[in-house]
Amino acid sequence: LGSYDGLVVCHGCPTIDAAILDQAPGLKIIGELEGDRFASRIDVEAAWARGVCTVDTTNGSSYPVSEWALALIIIALRNAGAQFRRLIAGDVSPRPHTDFGFIHGDLTGKRVGLIGCGHIGRRLIQFLRPFQTEVWVFDPYLAREMADAIGFLKTSLDNVMSQCDAIVCLAPHTPRTERMIGQRELDLIQPGAVFVNVSRGKVVDSDALVRRLKRGDIVAGLDVFDPDVGEDNAYGDKEILHLENVFVTPHIAGVTVQSYPRFFELMVDELNRFFHGHETLFDLTPRSIANRRGSES
Repeated sequence: LGSYDGLVVCHGCPTIDAAILDQAPGLKIIGELEGDRFASRIDVEAAWARGVCTVDTTNGSSYPVSEWALALIIIALRNAGAQFRRLIAGDVSPRPHTDFGFIHGDLTGKRVGLIGCGHIGRRLIQFLRPFQTEVWVFDPYLAREMADAIGFLKTSLDNVMSQCDAIVCLAPHTPRTERMIGQRELDLIQPGAVFVNVSRGKVVDSDALVRRLKRGDIVAGLDVFDPDVGEDNAYGDKEILHLENVFVTPHIAGVTVQSYPRFFELMVDELNRFFHGHETLFDLTPRSIANRRGSES
């Protein structure tokens, strides 16, 4: 490493700690490429102490994840999961007019609440604009000026849970956010609203979510679970998969044929900017690290 000016790490790489950095006195920039964007592959404090720039292009997955979040909102508002289950079971009878797909089916003009608003949330807000939605955001790490710049209302978690027609969980899993959405928060959801999770299953109390869904007055669109797909061999037996008012996918929101090349493209652009003396776009900062760790910045 002694002659390297830049280093790019990704899923499976060892942590770049002080001992490794001491072997690379000429290192000027470290880039984190892809994989779990909440992983800790770089000792950023050690890097900063040595004057090494740290950048992160794992946000390349924000493009497909935000698209899938929008899709799950629409699918849940139409209660399409229940209709799919009916159809494959051979039930082609007319839908009852009490079905959520009739009562709350339109996204246009709805109030959408985001729990967390990083790269995915900001892109989702862009996608929501043609639907003339009102966007509320709970994110304790977000600067208040961002709300005015992007165009949303910064508010409390309770307000998002209790007053929004569609609620989207985008919060990272940290010690502070684990099961942050529990029975009390889920009970705040108004009848007819939809709950979407494309972040991490452990942010939500799974048992509490099942109990809330069993009341039959809300719909969920879920791409992540606790334990997540692949973490539990008996996952197919999970009760939540069989509830009629749930549409599920197996943690695929960020997986597209374009997403992996995008990580590389963004990193090449960052390195090009850095070595030509320009400002980088995706710096790891004390604020972003605090968000990942669930600590104060």
